Amino acid sequence: MWFELERLGGPVRSRPMNTVDRSPQPLRQLTEGMPIVVGGDRVVRVTAELAAAFVEGDRLLTVPATGALLHVPASVGQVTERAVDRAATAFARMGTVSDEAVTTFFETFADRLADDATFAPIAEANAADVAAAKARGRTTTRLVLSDVMRADMIDGLRTWAKAPSGRDEVVDRVDHDGWAVELRRAGLGVVGFVFEGRPNVFADACGVIRSGNTVVFRIGSDALGSAAAIVAHALDPALAAAGLPEGSATLLAAAERSAGYALFADPRLALAVARGSGAAVAQLGAVAQGAGVPVSLHGTGGAWIVAGDSADVDRLEASVTASLDRKVCNTLNTAVVARSRAAEQVPAVLAGLDAAAAELGTNPKLWVHDSAREFVPEERWGDTTIARADGPTTEPGAEALGEADLGREWEWEDSPEISLAIADDLTQAIHWFNAYSPHFVVSIVAEDSVEAEAAYQGFDAPFVGNGFTRWVDGQYAFDRPELGLSNWEQGRLFGRGGVLSGDSVFTLRARVTQNDPSVRR
Repeated sequence: MWFELERLGGPVRSRPMNTVDRSPQPLRQLTEGMPIVVGGDRVVRVTAELAAAFVEGDRLLTVPATGALLHVPASVGQVTERAVDRAATAFARMGTVSDEAVTTFFETFADRLADDATFAPIAEANAADVAAAKARGRTTTRLVLSDVMRADMIDGLRTWAKAPSGRDEVVDRVDHDGWAVELRRAGLGVVGFVFEGRPNVFADACGVIRSGNTVVFRIGSDALGSAAAIVAHALDPALAAAGLPEGSATLLAAAERSAGYALFADPRLALAVARGSGAAVAQLGAVAQGAGVPVSLHGTGGAWIVAGDSADVDRLEASVTASLDRKVCNTLNTAVVARSRAAEQVPAVLAGLDAAAAELGTNPKLWVHDSAREFVPEERWGDTTIARADGPTTEPGAEALGEADLGREWEWEDSPEISLAIADDLTQAIHWFNAYSPHFVVSIVAEDSVEAEAAYQGFDAPFVGNGFTRWVDGQYAFDRPELGLSNWEQGRLFGRGGVLSGDSVFTLRARVTQNDPSVRR
């Protein structure tokens, strides 16, 4: 049988199928319009910009779901490869590292961050990062290394210092005649961690060392200066003081976004963890999946508060205010109230929203579903000043919102921003949440236990409460700094809850002890 084989770069001469050379060939160049097959049945054409940027030694990654072509320059790939090399070498030595040495690492890391003299250059680097981000009109709500964030980092590291490692823990044992088998916990391997520009995530990422892993992390470019300062003045000295292998925790010092792609495409990773904005996280996840790397994604956020028929309006108002102190993944995004009590509940939601804005010294922004239009005072629809990342803007204080956008996550800077809708009953509220939300955090404000239980059973979410939404945090709620919080947008999780923590990154090994040498099957 004869056929025409098309390779990257153009067709080659026909040949019998049984003599086709199937060995992979290096991609040396791209040309404008070159077809790239993605997903097995679609073709994407190379743009002139990509063709001009690509040189021999670079890599091209594809995202089948979107058709995106991701360019990884050779220099970025080399930096990433060296970082994973160090982490893999360090992991091979982790079996000889004592739990006491790991404890010393966390204690020393925390002590150095707590020391004002050591922390001074870190604070200076962070101030420079914040100023640069503001100059570019970038959001800085997660970037500022405040006293609270610093204290949380220190607390998180000291939590890991006191936590049991779990390494070599026997989780199951079966005794047989003449022999026994045990299942023991063990380190998983090298964890690749890509996260947004928030410096405190160092404590979260390093938690995997407690359970016998090593980590390579890449931070958003906005916080790279802060991250480098933490590594130089606290992390690396703590590793050295504890005698941990060099490379146990490695910062991927590359500002290019392609460094994240290169990291997640490295098949030596035992686990890839991404957290940040939904679109960026999804793309990183696709890269990891394409490389056969297990991935844990923590992207789309935005919490919902649903008020039942039996809701106490004072509790509702307080819950709204307490859920809007700052913009993070568990911040209130969508409020749904009951039609039977809309005249009471809508004012409570608006009062809570106004109180949150007042605490921040700004004005709020409201998005109104058609169901709630008649309950929103006319004065809210007029122009007001809203604090955005690139500075104050004049825009309507309230705007209309379509049903399909009920789950749209609002990325606000200092002006609290939420959506408001009125459901005919709890069944409709549950439908809206399950249809449009990221299946993440929901609060059911209801005094009636039957109503609250019906909501708990109906909402498809890993995190359900009855008040403020900001409790959803590994360190705050479970005393475990988190690598990320998982939503159920892509399906429920298997075998663990929605909090991915350092001590939940492990594998199991089977060890047999045979007492009777004559045992056979």
